Amino acid sequence: MAIARLHGGPLDGQIIPLDDDADGKLIVPYSETQVVYHRKGEAQNTGTSDGPTEIEYWYEESLEDIVSSDD
Repeated sequence: MAIARLHGGPLDGQIIPLDDDADGKLIVPYSETQVVYHRKGEAQNTGTSDGPTEIEYWYEESLEDIVSSDD
């Protein structure tokens, strides 16, 4: 199993699990819209004993305007 480390955008710093068939783009639900992250760089920690494989994804866009609510 691999994990995605998200950079930038509203989910900056989040880590999410990746399916084995994940490609170069992630579309992730956020609030009432979806945000798009694209893969950048090579997979890290690909050995058998160095933890889960990590892949970096960087913020690209949101599919609709993100409305921030400061409750």
